This record gives sequence, structure tokens and C-alpha cells, in this order.
Amino acid sequence: MQVHDTLSADKVALEPREPGKISLYICGPTVYDVPHIGHARSSLSFDAIRRALEWRGFDVTHVSNVTDVDDKIIKKARTQGSTEPEVAAHYEAIHWAQLDRLGIKRPHEVPHATDYIPQMLDLVATLVASGRAYATESGVYFSVESFPDYGALSHRRLDDLLESAGARVEVDERKRSPVDFALWKAAKPGEPSWESAWGPGRPGWHIECSAMSVGLLGEGFDVHGGGVDLVFPHHENERAQSEGAGQRFARYWLHNAMVNVGGEKMARSLGNFTTLEEAVDSHGPRALRLLVLQTHYRSNMEMAPENVAVAARSLATLDALARRARTAGVERLDPKDLDPGTVAAFEAALDDDFNMPSALAAIYEAVRKGNLAIDAGGGTEAGRVVSTVHALTGALGLDLDDGSAAGECDDEINGLLEARNAARAAKDFGEADRIRAGLAARGVTLEDGPTGTTWHRA
Repeated sequence: MQVHDTLSADKVALEPREPGKISLYICGPTVYDVPHIGHARSSLSFDAIRRALEWRGFDVTHVSNVTDVDDKIIKKARTQGSTEPEVAAHYEAIHWAQLDRLGIKRPHEVPHATDYIPQMLDLVATLVASGRAYATESGVYFSVESFPDYGALSHRRLDDLLESAGARVEVDERKRSPVDFALWKAAKPGEPSWESAWGPGRPGWHIECSAMSVGLLGEGFDVHGGGVDLVFPHHENERAQSEGAGQRFARYWLHNAMVNVGGEKMARSLGNFTTLEEAVDSHGPRALRLLVLQTHYRSNMEMAPENVAVAARSLATLDALARRARTAGVERLDPKDLDPGTVAAFEAALDDDFNMPSALAAIYEAVRKGNLAIDAGGGTEAGRVVSTVHALTGALGLDLDDGSAAGECDDEINGLLEARNAARAAKDFGEADRIRAGLAARGVTLEDGPTGTTWHRA
């Protein structure tokens, strides 16, 4: 299996720390507001990556943190007249509820920053003792110049970073260098704080993930992932402080690209975002999952109506095969008896840096073969191909709708379908079209095929 490693900027062989096992750390949410579709893109991308690893036989341990102490949480608590723990608990519950709607697998461990303060303080102490960090009145800072490899992950030169930092309007003069970053922030009135050797305060953002990832997955864990917007400064700083403390950190770095709206990055700060709840309500969880899958995780995803429409049509194509197979009486086979050519193409795509568009292409080719097999009368071959489509879409977290779920109006719709069939047999096509149009107005789509007519709700 080959993955594109951000640190090496190259596609490399995935060689885990322990054979057959993958330790996976994904940066989780800062819980101060509702999630938007940009957050969902990252969560769905890494859900698909985790599922791909599991399909390929790896035993995956997935850790994703929750940042429950942060400037934005403090600000929201003040705005709402609430407390920081109440704000964090409220928005974390919303976060998981919306991800559950998308069928995203929960991490095996969900550490909270406030539960790892002692581990963070130990890491800060190690950095201070080694001379890589220093204390001032405003907190404890990591000395970037003490870590020669700084900038390697983001592929930036320290001189360029210094020049950029010097152009900022507000620079803390108490720091030795404008690019040095906070490990521990001195307490301010009215803010949550914890006791430390450097006085009361709270952790910096970057130290949180270093303590939690190594604390739960151990040194030299396999994969660290997140959005490409986290490469700098968050992941760069994580790597610097962990390796600066003498720890072996992540072996591979994976980053998903952004969601664009009209060619511009979707962001809360730009006001061009769609909340995840709105997106799921409008398009449905399966269409959103397919929308993410049809774009490679390292490519920007355009959240445009035409892209959503393509995902919806693709989903309808997959569901149509499932319904045709059920209506035609095609029997599903044992999961071990799948179409070998389709499975090989699917797995080759997964092994090529989780190339989900190519994996979907293998599935769509199987859909074509499945429809031809049903046209030819079904049988074992149809069962094998249809079973393969169900297995592979399921491996990507996409369950197909074969129309077997009963609904309140099924009998009525079936009666109208029979009336339409009778009208067509009598060559009363006007009546047949009227019935079709009436059903369409109620959100029911009819599909005519060689083995008869099937229906599904749009």
C-alpha cells in the first residue's frame, strides 16, 4: 500500500510500526460552534481511509481528540453567559450527533485536552530542561531556532517564516523570536487555569495533541492526519515539540484538501460555509458521502450544485441495481464469493494512496456488468456481481437502498404501478404518463426495465 506522506512530499510504502496494525491519530474538533461541511469532508475522508485500511486487513486503532479549552471556547462562554465546560459539552454533543448521521465510525479513543494537563506539563518541563523552551511573564514558549528541522513538514524555510512574522502588527516582545510558539499560557483574569511550575495557566493548542497522541498510541505511532490547513502551524509545531523532547513522533502524515465554494475556500471566517446539519438535511447522508468519495482526498472539493447532482445521480445508479436485483430475485452470495476482477481493481485503487474515485470506477463497472447479467436472466453471475457491489460500497461506508424497507404508502404505490402497467398494456399511454407524473410529484421515481418496472422514493 502506497500513501502520500506530507513530510517527504512523496508517495511511499506504508510500513506500520507493528505488522498488521495501524495506529491512527486524527485531529478532532475545537468544540465552540456547530460543524460545517468542511469539517465533514475531513471526517468522511479519514473515515473512508480507516475503512480502506480495515478492508485491506489492518487492525486499526483510531484516536481523535477534542479540544475543550481554547480562546474561542472562552469567547463563546462569555458571549452566551455560560461556562467553558458547558459550551464544550454542548457543541461536542452536536458534533458527534451530526457525524453519526453520516455513518462515520467513532474513534476508539476520544481524549479531551482538559484530561491530559499533567502529561502536557511533563512534556513542557522536558522541553524547558533541554533548553528548547523558556519561560516569560506571558507563558512558556518553544524556541523554534533550537530545532534545526523546523519547517520540514510544511516545507518552509525558517528565514521566510521569520520575515513573515516580522511583518505582523502584534508581536509579543517578551518572546526571543516572533516565530516561537506557546506551550503554556499564563493565566488571565476570568479564564480557566491550572497550576504549574511556571504559575497558573492553560496549555497551548499544539502541546495538547502531542501529549494525547503519544500518550494513547505510543511513540512512533503510524499515521497522523488532518486537514491541509493544519499542516502549518499546528502539525509543524506538534512535530517540533515532540521530537524536540526526544520522542519519536508520527511515521506518516496524511492531509485532506479543502472544500471550495465558487473556487474559494469554505470557512466560517469567510461566511461562505454550510452547516453540516443543513447539508445532510438538504442532500442526505449517503449523497454527501459519495460527494466526498468522488474527489480524491488530497484534491480540493467543489461544493457546487452540479457536483452534488452528480453524486445524487451516481447514488441513484447504485440503488437502481440493488432494487433491480431484489425485484428480479437475484440471490446474494457468500462474501467470500465475490467477483475477483472487480475486487482486484478496487483494492489496487485503495492501495494507490486511497484513490476513492478509481475505487468507485471499479464499482460502477461492476454495476454495468450486473445490469447486463440481470438482463440476461440473472443466475449465479448476477448474484456474484451484485454481491460484490454491495460488499465494496459497504466497505466505503455506503449502504445501498434496495427498496426492501416497507413504507406506509407502499401498497398504494404498488396499486398505482399495476394500474400504470395495465394502461400501458391497453396502449393508453396518456393515463400511464398521468400516473407516472402523479407519483413523481410525490417523490416517487419509476424505472422501466426488461424485467418490469421498479420504483423508489427520490
